[in-house]
Amino acid sequence: MGKFIEIKNVSFSYINDYDDPPTKNTVLKDISLEIDEGEFVAVLGHNGSGKSTLAKLLNAINLPETGEVLIDGMDTRDEKLLYDIRRTVGMVFQNPDNQIVATVVEEDVAFALENIGVEPKEIRRRVDEALNEVGMYEYREHAPHKLSGGQKQRIAIAGVLAMQPRCIVMDEPTAMLDPIGRREIMETIKELNAEGVTIVLITHYMEEAAQAGRVIVMDSGSILMDGGPKEVFSQADKLKSVGLDVPDVTDLTHDLIKAGIDLPDDIISEDECVEKLYRLLKKG
Repeated sequence: MGKFIEIKNVSFSYINDYDDPPTKNTVLKDISLEIDEGEFVAVLGHNGSGKSTLAKLLNAINLPETGEVLIDGMDTRDEKLLYDIRRTVGMVFQNPDNQIVATVVEEDVAFALENIGVEPKEIRRRVDEALNEVGMYEYREHAPHKLSGGQKQRIAIAGVLAMQPRCIVMDEPTAMLDPIGRREIMETIKELNAEGVTIVLITHYMEEAAQAGRVIVMDSGSILMDGGPKEVFSQADKLKSVGLDVPDVTDLTHDLIKAGIDLPDDIISEDECVEKLYRLLKKG
């Protein structure tokens, strides 16, 4: 599909005005990155690595200090393009309560569309379509505050989907959810990606990153690793050296290998591990 997001030699700093004199904290250091349309990319990194700052660069919440960020050729520093950029790249944040503004689900999903003057019939169509996509249509007349965390997050995603973005950036959308809610959101993310939506998922859950098509690991404002999940998670020692882990099943596999069991070192899913162990047992 071709390159869709281009980050070229970007640096970004925060200024701490509470210090006297003010201090500068450089969070991103001359990073370059390309993401093709239709990709599902997971971004990993410990706290302070720059992953959330990177996410906010993608729809011009943050603007680069140096370098440039291009979204389908549009420079995020061009104020005239801000509306088009934010229609192209939607953002979903960690806490859905920060994105839900109405007292009825369907009104919340319609909120942004009403603000930009979309025709009522088109609003109705888009709201119904977005709620169906995230499996929340039957809750359209419910009060958001009565929903579970996972359901609220799906409503927040529906509000972004109604704007018909080509890319959705999700900044730790499952961090406040229980395992059931996390699983629901991951299923929604994979379905959206299968329909052609570009996904950039910021997460600290290794099992979530393992479901992406590509994993980027950040450390101290730089890109440390960039590759397929198997390629990245097979380098367990390198990940652990920067305070990260690997999926539990990968850890288990490596322990079994050390114990002399003949398994590949790039297993990243439970199903794959079960299949390989089953084959070994059948041979035995």
